Amino acid sequence: MTIIGHLINGEIYNDNNRTQDVFNPATGKAEKKVALASKATVEKAIAAAQEAYPAWRNTPPIKRARVMFRFKELLEQNADKICQLIGQEHGKISHDAAGELQRGIENVEFACGAPELLKGEHSKNVGPNIDSWSEFQPLGVVAGITPFNFPAMVPMWMFPLAIVCGNTFILKPSERDPSSTLFIAQLLQEAGLPDGVMNVINGDKEAVDTLLTDQRVKAVSFVGSTPIAEYIYATASANGKRCQALGGAKNHAIVMPDADMDNAVNQLVGAAFGSSGERCMALSVAVAVGNEAGDALVEKMQQAMKGLSVGEYSNANNDFGPVITQAHQDKVVGYISSAVEQGATLVVDGRNPTVEGYENGFFVGATLIDNVTASMDSYKAEIFGPVLQVIRVKTMEEAMQLINEHEYGNGTCIFTRDGEAARYFSDHIEVGMVGINVPLPVPVAYHSFGGWKRSLFGDLSAYGPDGVKFYTKRKTITQRWPSSGVREGVSFAFPS
Repeated sequence: MTIIGHLINGEIYNDNNRTQDVFNPATGKAEKKVALASKATVEKAIAAAQEAYPAWRNTPPIKRARVMFRFKELLEQNADKICQLIGQEHGKISHDAAGELQRGIENVEFACGAPELLKGEHSKNVGPNIDSWSEFQPLGVVAGITPFNFPAMVPMWMFPLAIVCGNTFILKPSERDPSSTLFIAQLLQEAGLPDGVMNVINGDKEAVDTLLTDQRVKAVSFVGSTPIAEYIYATASANGKRCQALGGAKNHAIVMPDADMDNAVNQLVGAAFGSSGERCMALSVAVAVGNEAGDALVEKMQQAMKGLSVGEYSNANNDFGPVITQAHQDKVVGYISSAVEQGATLVVDGRNPTVEGYENGFFVGATLIDNVTASMDSYKAEIFGPVLQVIRVKTMEEAMQLINEHEYGNGTCIFTRDGEAARYFSDHIEVGMVGINVPLPVPVAYHSFGGWKRSLFGDLSAYGPDGVKFYTKRKTITQRWPSSGVREGVSFAFPS
């Protein structure tokens, strides 16, 4: 059986320590194993990154950017293979994997602008013959810890920008689907990145804790669940590191009475069930304002869901694939059952789908639940599966209160034709990413991605302008060259 190793200092490395099965979630079978790094292996990667840092830090930004230009070309040339690896280990349908990869490539494109992003600021004659300027210098060795649901895109939120800013990088991807991430890192080596600048460590908590506590690691980026994000942020901060930790979500869509209901339903189907709902930006709750809107929404959703197909990744006719593990399948099914037990109405039941030829796969079908309330366990939790719950309220204000009171504040949207309502919603909703008739308001690469409340721990969001700030530190220099022969007396006053 293939064992997926680590990438350290430009070479594949396997410490023959511990391994874990990597499943194909469509078949339910373990088809590979992944090496789980020991503390010593992580320290080996940190040492390689630290050794590579001085030379890379002093490499001109334009030369760093040229590596990214070549990397972008290699990603596009190898897109089919990358998507295949994602499908085999994550279960994501080929068209969805291609979309994920494209959004990752857009972050590489943004990183190609390093010479412009790192120009700094300059002011001449801030005082007599005194000039002042700011530089944006790299931090050193930085690390990224990424989730299973976007094995290509989320790492590319981090390492392209970190690397073009002059840092060296250690990536700890999810051990559930590591192959595409490792292959992408090897493409970066092929693009001309010097050995040790980019390292990949596969592992579990032992690897994570080593990255969080080793003083040579200066910053940590994380995307995952809120309990782990909180742990990552607290531990990294306690060890003197800069940290951004993106956590979970419970994303609501308000459906107003004046909404284009057919358009809203089409948008909700893709946003709720795409990628099996395993997205931190998935719309998992539709808040219908008024029973008339609620009845129309549920009826049209029920009709639209009849044609949905769940199945294996390589069949592009499928709409979405399995969830990641047997345990996660059980968890999603458990939340569906609990909603019914607590009084909700199960409109479309996806708990026992039949997928011919893949009877042992970790499949959950598209599920629609009506008459959900805020007190139900299924509402409070991030289900992370193909489940859309409908809550009915009387007013837009009640809908907004429901959203603002939730502990998560990642993404939200409103479906309406009323510009005044949309403007009020975007101004007053307490959520970090907002869509107006856009169900998945994921910012493009030249903006930044981040939620509010318990969806983000840290002051800076991911990628875009905030990413540049996160992976650099400002140094301000004030300089004077006195004129020849001029001598000034001592002054004890604060300079002005």
